[in-house]
Amino acid sequence: MTIHLSADGTIELEGECTSDEAETLLRHLLANPGATVDWRHCESLHAAVLQVLMAARPRLRGPPVGLALNHFVHPWLADQPPESPGIGSATIRP
Repeated sequence: MTIHLSADGTIELEGECTSDEAETLLRHLLANPGATVDWRHCESLHAAVLQVLMAARPRLRGPPVGLALNHFVHPWLADQPPESPGIGSATIRP
């Protein structure tokens, strides 16, 4: 399993996080509000895992080791404050 809860309450993402693990991440985040997600050892993650991170907006400990995550995803997640509009809050205008 590449997503697990450490003894200090940090949620750790390691290696290649698959779609099957999105639910595991969500369960950990729901059971541990305010937990930090450590993804320094994450090489890649499925879009489902990314969606959980985008919706939950947890504190991240990183950057991730995966080059694509580090270059494209980490800056976006790190720069968007948690209080900004989340998924589903966009206004559609004609």
